[in-house]
Amino acid sequence: MRSVKIWILLPLLVSLLAGCAGDVQEDDFTASWSAEELYNKARGYLLDGGFTASVDMYERLISRYPYGAYAEQSRMDLAYAYFSDSQPEAALDAIDRFTKLYPLHEQIDYLYYVRGLVHFRRDVSIFERLMPQDVSAREVASAKQAFDAFLLLLRLYPESEYVDDARQRMVYLRNRLAHHEIHVADYYMKRGAYVAVSGRARFVIETYPGTTAIPDALALLVKSYRLLGQEVLAGNSLRLLQSNYPQHRATLDAEGFQVVN
Repeated sequence: MRSVKIWILLPLLVSLLAGCAGDVQEDDFTASWSAEELYNKARGYLLDGGFTASVDMYERLISRYPYGAYAEQSRMDLAYAYFSDSQPEAALDAIDRFTKLYPLHEQIDYLYYVRGLVHFRRDVSIFERLMPQDVSAREVASAKQAFDAFLLLLRLYPESEYVDDARQRMVYLRNRLAHHEIHVADYYMKRGAYVAVSGRARFVIETYPGTTAIPDALALLVKSYRLLGQEVLAGNSLRLLQSNYPQHRATLDAEGFQVVN
C-alpha cells in the first residue's frame, strides 16, 4: 500500500518541480545580461512609459552591479521611475539615498526638482481626481512640502535648468496655500470667531502678498472689523481694497456688507 501511495504522488511531485523550474527560468531571463544591457532595457521601458517594467530592470541592475557608472545613473533614473510608477515613498527614499551617496553629482539638481514633483503630485489624491472639489478646502501638507522642495532647489542651484518650471509651480502653490487660509477664515466667520477671521486674513496679506487671495483677505478684514465694531480699521481695509481691486467680486461684496443687529 505504501508503494502505491508513492507512485500516485510521484507524478504530482514531478509536475510541481517542473513548474518551479519554469518559474526560475522565467525569472532569470536576464541572468547573463551585462550592466549595459540591463540599463538600456530599463531606460527603454522608462522612455516608452513602461514604468513598472523600468523599475524592475533598474532594481535588477543595482542589485547585480551595485558599483560603476551604470549603477550610479540607474539610481538617479530609478527615482523618476518610482515617481512615474505612482510610488511616491519609494521615489523619496531613492532621492535621499542618491543625495547621500553622490552629494556632488553634477546633475543632483534634477533630483531636488523631482522631489518637488513628488510632493506636487501628492497634493491631489486619486479620489479628488475622480470627484473634483474646491481645491482650497483640502489639506495643504503636500503643497507646503512641494513649495519647500522647489524653494530649496532655487536656493541651492539658482542656475539649474529646472528653476523656471519650479518657479511656475511655486506660483500655483502660493496661491493654493493662500486660498486655503481664506477657506479656514470663512469657516471661522460662519462660527462667529471674528478675531480669528481677522488674524487669518492679516496672515494671508503678510505671508502671501501678490497672490490671488489678497482681495478675499481684505474683504474678510472689512467684514470682521465691522462685526467687531472697529469701524476705522474696517474703513481703512475697504479703501485699500477699492483702490487696488475696484472691480473685483470681493470689493463689491465688502461694499455691500452690513452688520445686522
